[in-house]
Amino acid sequence: MGAGRFAPSPSGPLHIGNLRTAILAWLFARSTGREFLLRIEDLDRARAGAQEQQLHELEAVGLEFDGPLVVQNDRRAVYHAAVDNLRARHLVYECYCTRKDIAQAASAPHAAPGAYPGTCRNLSDAQRAEKSRSRPAAIRLRSEVSEFTIQDELSGEVTAPVDDFVLLRNDGTPAYNLAVVVDDGEYGIDQVVRGDDLLSSAPRQAYLAQLLGYEIPHYAHVPMALNAQGQRLAKRDGAVTLEDLSEKGIDPRFVRFGLLESLSLPGASLEAALAAFDPARLPREPWIVEPDEFVHQLMPRASHNG
Repeated sequence: MGAGRFAPSPSGPLHIGNLRTAILAWLFARSTGREFLLRIEDLDRARAGAQEQQLHELEAVGLEFDGPLVVQNDRRAVYHAAVDNLRARHLVYECYCTRKDIAQAASAPHAAPGAYPGTCRNLSDAQRAEKSRSRPAAIRLRSEVSEFTIQDELSGEVTAPVDDFVLLRNDGTPAYNLAVVVDDGEYGIDQVVRGDDLLSSAPRQAYLAQLLGYEIPHYAHVPMALNAQGQRLAKRDGAVTLEDLSEKGIDPRFVRFGLLESLSLPGASLEAALAAFDPARLPREPWIVEPDEFVHQLMPRASHNG
């Protein structure tokens, strides 16, 4: 039996778009007989108290998880060991480029948009020694392909470029693309359900998983929740967190009801939604959230149950 997962970054409270994705990940996992795991991705940003708040929010909408809580900051040695594995096979190299260097190279004629141009890929020992005097090195993957293809349950076959992406930053911090691959592989996560803003990253992560000997997961990148301007939801959009909605008299149970209805699923309970869940019938377009309208939709239910 494999597993699915939800993996928030503890940078603040979860908004209703995050909770909707968490519910979808739970539905995908449970509908396929998988365990459902929780991972805290705190390598980049971690706000004091945010992890505990997010755990409370997930519990408040009825989500339960299997297995131990995984915290990325506790696993740095595991990520470094994965890089050592690749280094022993000559699949990494030191990179001394600054962001400005990369931006300038990317703007050069014939440069591949958004791809690292390989500036440091073939430095001599003397060149590396010279550059190391002024700047510590990041560690990049020495990719042996230019693109990779994955199969996504909602988007079908997806091919995207694979460049020499960063594995370790120049301060030694493991990069996102490394950490998520190692964690998914080590914990038997063979189903990855997350927002479709990460769809273009899936081929490079799948390629790295293959290099490290992990099974490539089944992917399902789900439409995100956006504001009326088509941007990611944020605090500035108003009543988009459980705390905001609670102040308006909306219980988390009723928030869950609204989230399930936005997916055209029965809102009575997670179990009822699971019984009706069919990935083929999920919306393919972003969920455009008007906070006042969402509150208005839930108020009669909250009043009736108050």
